[in-house]
Amino acid sequence: MNRRVFLKQSALAAGLSTLGSSVFATGVSLTSDAVRFRVGKKRPNFLFFMIDDLGWKDVGFMGSQYYETPNIDKLAAEGMVFTNAYANAANCAPTRASFLTGQYTCRHGVITVGSSKRGASANRRLIPVSNDETLNSSHVTIAEALKTGGYVSASMGKWHMGNPANNLGPEDQGFDLNVGGGATGSPYSGGYFSPYNNPYLTNGPAGEYLTDRLSDEAIDFIETNQDKPFFLYLTHYAVHTPIQAKSDLTAYYNTKTGTTLPRHNDPEYAAMVHSVDEGIGRIMKRLKELQLDENTVVVFFSDNGGYGPRTDMWPLRGSKGMFYEGGIREPMVVRWSGKVKPGTTCDVPVIGTDFFPTFLELGGVKKSAGKILDGESLVPLLEGNSSLNREAIFWHFPAYLDRYGDNQAMSEARLDCPGQPGSKVPFRSRPVSVIRKGDWKLMLFLEEWILDCNEDVNASNLNTAIELYNLANDIGEQNNLTATNTAKRDELLLDLLTWRGSIGIGTGEMSANSGFNPPLPGCS
Repeated sequence: MNRRVFLKQSALAAGLSTLGSSVFATGVSLTSDAVRFRVGKKRPNFLFFMIDDLGWKDVGFMGSQYYETPNIDKLAAEGMVFTNAYANAANCAPTRASFLTGQYTCRHGVITVGSSKRGASANRRLIPVSNDETLNSSHVTIAEALKTGGYVSASMGKWHMGNPANNLGPEDQGFDLNVGGGATGSPYSGGYFSPYNNPYLTNGPAGEYLTDRLSDEAIDFIETNQDKPFFLYLTHYAVHTPIQAKSDLTAYYNTKTGTTLPRHNDPEYAAMVHSVDEGIGRIMKRLKELQLDENTVVVFFSDNGGYGPRTDMWPLRGSKGMFYEGGIREPMVVRWSGKVKPGTTCDVPVIGTDFFPTFLELGGVKKSAGKILDGESLVPLLEGNSSLNREAIFWHFPAYLDRYGDNQAMSEARLDCPGQPGSKVPFRSRPVSVIRKGDWKLMLFLEEWILDCNEDVNASNLNTAIELYNLANDIGEQNNLTATNTAKRDELLLDLLTWRGSIGIGTGEMSANSGFNPPLPGCS
């Protein structure tokens, strides 16, 4: 739908969409009990900031002294900061598909970006599982679910789930409005400055900055829909490559010194983060002016770890594309004035699939019949409880992701062959399954598990397939405890294998690549 047509129609319909209006009498699926957080019968709005490639340490409230994010920091001070928040994948498309569906990647089939056969075939010991590069329209998305409860929704910015021209855009997946979202994972050929050459975003004045424009569009949507419950998915292209920023901000960061974190010294990248922060500040200011901030659940999140050649997640190991903490742990805030206690932190591990059931519960919307959700509602944590009703979270990546170029080697410099420090593999990620349970994390590398251990938990060389870390004592994943704590190894391995079986991942999912030619000694 054309944006101007949408706004006009929304304005005309504004008075008809409040809770209890007859326009929603048919097809509404509301829960019978009042949600604990809701005030009276007024359902909350949802504003979800999804920042692309923003690293765990790339904001002030997480410790950065170089990137300046006063508005995001204020959001954190007014809400709850989650210190163990995870994306469902180490790169963008699968994380977004998991957010939209509430399901693990192996259910919806979007397991990576592009081909699952990234990197040279001769370096791959296994034949990877085929990747779905688009989100099948058969999946019920969070926008479709909320629509049954009378929510109006918009997707603004990066989509990356399919081509709208092929009926695979946001408006085909439950969103009422799409601004700027297509199949591409980065800005169209115009980059971050207008003219954008984006078929789903009209050009602005010459030189207009994309991040600013999307923030303007978000404010327009909020103003138009202030009298009805809304879900705004503001999914910035920033800070994804190409690294392009406004010249005045870049000049400012060129003069800034004193950072204490490795590689937090890139002026243009910092300027991109700055623009995201400014936009969030303007949106939050307008929410308050419209007296909507107390009834709007605001979430700040990122889709994967930071882009290794331009930033650093220290003290976390790795970066975007890796299943070490630096590739999947995210900065996360939930703010809801008057409901979520400000200035609080939560250390319970949470993951992107948790947002779907959380929004359903807070919005008073029932899960559709037959819909499988892999996450847990975060409502107990938002209320101040210290636990969720689950023991572990999981990842499964039956694919390969090639490393950054040799002139950008700082990222893979931390990626060793399992059990062989100093021996570098030619990938950011090889096939791997992962479990996080309490303070413990186990990574099962599938080349070694399938080909060397024959998927046998009693294999004498089992430790070559496994890395085990206690994140409470070793957040940087430097001390592999597989050989010294076999009891914990066996406990997490059995939990992981049980989960794999329950979700349909079994023996024979991947087979040997007959063309494999060992590229490095000791890494086979």
